[in-house]
Amino acid sequence: MAYEYHVAKTGSDWGKGSKDDPFLTINKAASVAMPGDCVIVHEGEYREWVRPRNKGLSDVRRITYKAAEGEKVVIKGSERVQGWMKIEGSVWKAVLPNAMFGDFNPYQEVVFGDWLVETDTGSVKHLGEVYLNGMSFYEAGCLEDLNHPVIRREIVDNRTEKTVPVHHPEQTKYLWYAEVTEETTTIYANFHDFDPNEELVEINVRPACFYPVRPGIDYITVKGFEMAQAATPWTPPTGDQPGLLGPHWSKGWIIEDNIIHDSKCSGISIGKEVTTGDMFRTKHRDKAGYHYQIEAVFNALHIGWSKEKIGSHIIRNNKIYDCGQNGIVGHLGCVFSEIYNNHIYNIGLKREFYGHEIGGIKLHAAIDVQIHDNRIHDCSMGVWLDWQTQGTRVSRNLFYRNNRDLYVEVSHGPYIVDNNILGSDYSLDNWSQGGAYVNNLICGKMDNLKVPNRPTPYHLPHSTQVAGYGAIVGGDDRYYNNVFVGNNSDDLVGTAYYNGSPVSFEEYLEKTHKDFNDLELFPEVEQPVYINNNMYLNRALPFDKEENKVVLDEFNPEVQIIEDGDQVFLSCNLPKEWADLSTQILDSKTLKRVRMAGLDFENPDGSEVTLDVDYFNNKRAKESAIGPIAQLVAGPNRIKVW
Repeated sequence: MAYEYHVAKTGSDWGKGSKDDPFLTINKAASVAMPGDCVIVHEGEYREWVRPRNKGLSDVRRITYKAAEGEKVVIKGSERVQGWMKIEGSVWKAVLPNAMFGDFNPYQEVVFGDWLVETDTGSVKHLGEVYLNGMSFYEAGCLEDLNHPVIRREIVDNRTEKTVPVHHPEQTKYLWYAEVTEETTTIYANFHDFDPNEELVEINVRPACFYPVRPGIDYITVKGFEMAQAATPWTPPTGDQPGLLGPHWSKGWIIEDNIIHDSKCSGISIGKEVTTGDMFRTKHRDKAGYHYQIEAVFNALHIGWSKEKIGSHIIRNNKIYDCGQNGIVGHLGCVFSEIYNNHIYNIGLKREFYGHEIGGIKLHAAIDVQIHDNRIHDCSMGVWLDWQTQGTRVSRNLFYRNNRDLYVEVSHGPYIVDNNILGSDYSLDNWSQGGAYVNNLICGKMDNLKVPNRPTPYHLPHSTQVAGYGAIVGGDDRYYNNVFVGNNSDDLVGTAYYNGSPVSFEEYLEKTHKDFNDLELFPEVEQPVYINNNMYLNRALPFDKEENKVVLDEFNPEVQIIEDGDQVFLSCNLPKEWADLSTQILDSKTLKRVRMAGLDFENPDGSEVTLDVDYFNNKRAKESAIGPIAQLVAGPNRIKVW
């Protein structure tokens, strides 16, 4: 028999958990909720780390945690601090007993781990944080710096050597610093014109807001909460990957209609767990991080990484913002999941620390993951799919004002990128092979790169089982029905990277079967590419063997992404030649199988895929326009896209 438990700020953990006699804490309800039960949390602020104890048994016998209808429920990983003492100018201090933190003191715990790059100041950063009326401060390198704040408005992205802005520069003058002794933690902060004893000042205390202590807590629904201010750690693919909210190596969670913000590192985690690897590149230093990541894949298989046990999560209709590393992160545990209709922004932009594992959505081993209908903007990286991107589809997403929109790294495919608006100045990094890019609007710089020194796994179809591994030699990509818009610079936008490549598998085979020394021949021969029916504007450059195309070097369509309140519009002015191309409908047969993995483009259930809808998920007419939006016409367009 299913029960309904209630939690309210007027309740008691000695109560019955009924509507008339509710529990006081969510954790009390979590300790008794069983498969099929529902925990309803009523309005208020709950400062606790919710740790679900019991698991659901199936999709129809799950345990549901939800905010009461129409009521605002906030779960915080922070505590309010009062009793501040002014010490000099606008600098104040608060002396706190270490008992306040228990066995986890964020002001002792440093941001630490594999692929973490030096911070902008070179000083160590900690997992703690100070918030003034919800605004997060920056950690100072020493106490003396509190009186001499330096506003740093840009840094260099270490991977691209591109100078990028630090967003919210007005916040850089709000600084904090902490000193920890055996008995106390003293926090110093420069509040400038504010009196901290008259404002809401909070500090990170807990490492999560809603996250099981142990793996295997399956079939949980988390719905309708606001969660914020957790001291989450750095989450590379070779370490444990806890988030402010997440399933902790489980199956079948639904995370929907939540507001997630101000996680020190990652907001929602659908990632790996600690036994498959724990920062061994940084701790042991005897192998490259690449090798430890390979080992993590096999370690996961040894402990039962499979579709039957892990993944298949749904993350939908959430707002995720102001996280230091990732909005959504996952390695291995993200398999077979669906991520859609989320609004993700201001991720990885504070830049107190930086590394190669940052993004609005950053996934490794995104096998059969479907990422669609999301709005992702003002992020260090929009979506970063790294390793084992297979059966993955990125569809109908809106990207803009990101330092980069989409990055697919060292994967063999097959994967599909279709009907997206990539509106940032830097649209795409393709360091992979076996992709299909169909009906996209691509407005910024593109980069292709071969990666011969990091062979990565590919899998049996729709499975975690490893079928083999190979190096990334580039090519084996498909580009159909896309609109490329150059930026009047030397940045390459378009498909000219593939110039000289074979255009059929038969042509490729001829070049790789000249003699029996095939091991030496294969890396030297470009893989075939399949490119047709694209439009190139404003100095975007086409593939030299593309047969059916429109190239207008001097035509600038003046693409703009315009925010108007909660709505977003696409504005563009298209040439009269717009009608010269109409969409070719692609499917599993016309996309052709990928070479290395030897797999066809399919839906996650193994059925044939047909790319016959547009950005709005509307069925395309036979002669509809290329690009993501079927109703675009020659001349001025202004269309609501969110």
